[in-house]
Amino acid sequence: MDKDSREALQVAKELTAKFIETRTVSPVNFAEIFPAIFRVVHETIRQCPGREEDKA
Repeated sequence: MDKDSREALQVAKELTAKFIETRTVSPVNFAEIFPAIFRVVHETIRQCPGREEDKA
């Protein structure tokens, strides 16, 4: 797993946990919601200008 994917996974887990705590997402629909959150976070990280990989 590359660095972007690891970072996106960590952020997506934290966001999903926060959504569950605030009852925005139910643990019942976790499997449906988590991939969407991960995808958005991962795409955002990869599109971010000034990434270290872009500088190399």
